[in-house]
Amino acid sequence: MERRRSGMAAVACGLGLALTTVAAAPGAGAADPGSLPYSGATSVGVHNAYEKSRYTYFADALDSGASLLELDVWTNFSGRGWRVAHDNPLGNDNNCENASSAAELRSKPRNQSLAGCLADLRAWHDAHPGHRPILLKIEMKDGFAANLGRGPAQFDALVSAGLGDALYRPGELAAGYATLDEAVRQRGWPSRDALAGKFLIHLIPGTVEESNPFDPLWTDREYAAHLRDLAAAGNLARAAAFPAVHRAGAGDPRTSRYSDPSLRPWFVVFDGDASAYVSGGIDTSWYAARNYLLVMTDAHAVAPAISATRPTEREALDRVALLAAERASFVTSDWSALPSVLATVVPRG
Repeated sequence: MERRRSGMAAVACGLGLALTTVAAAPGAGAADPGSLPYSGATSVGVHNAYEKSRYTYFADALDSGASLLELDVWTNFSGRGWRVAHDNPLGNDNNCENASSAAELRSKPRNQSLAGCLADLRAWHDAHPGHRPILLKIEMKDGFAANLGRGPAQFDALVSAGLGDALYRPGELAAGYATLDEAVRQRGWPSRDALAGKFLIHLIPGTVEESNPFDPLWTDREYAAHLRDLAAAGNLARAAAFPAVHRAGAGDPRTSRYSDPSLRPWFVVFDGDASAYVSGGIDTSWYAARNYLLVMTDAHAVAPAISATRPTEREALDRVALLAAERASFVTSDWSALPSVLATVVPRG
């Protein structure tokens, strides 16, 4: 689609009128959301879905219809284990329960570790066979801590133990190809129907990590190197997550971000501010043409800004339409009060 700013409002309006129909009519032929490649759809996610102010329980977030849910994870400082919290590096502050079955959801104490959140995911998954594919976005607030036993390999082991066959892995996407980049550019992603009943995970560097002058090895580089090395050893099947290029950038942002070219083919997920993609002169057709996933955050802040928490349904749907036209794969904000919007899935572009 040619990028014409003057016509964008009309495009958004037209798409916005069709949003509910497309999302609610899974038998509509080419418009069937399930028939779309995973990279060929635009869907909606919730920022910091683990926070109790968003949802009383993480199970509520899973029931919301959202296609992306975000967790913040801490590994360093003086805390122990993998903690899930927004601004507490020492302990857990979240809506996860560590449920062992669906019967325990919404009945146990909250403020659990990452393992507890994974347990809730698995319990919910077992009670909802064939559920929509859900992308779990994990912000590693202060990065990995391999020296404390919380590095990429330990992350893979923890996630694998918690989710098992409910997880769609990098090794499955790369099967038959040398790298993730080669796989998505030549074969593409499976359809949403083929990914039904699966969770996917992508990782971004955290705010603390990115502002730490003593940490030169951020999550994105560390996990991409982990994938590269696993693949070289024939062990890519062990990997649990997809690293993401964090923050918007023009052209191929991997070229300027990663001086080591061996890391670049392991990035097929890109995650950045929606306003930067829409107003920053970035050609988002580059992502769509290569079947890359593009996560656009803070969707509400794109001009003209709308509420981050409680826009009208029409405002939110129009914003999803606008960003679908801008080739977002996922549109995220804090719209937990709008489940009809969260369940929206439309063709990308």
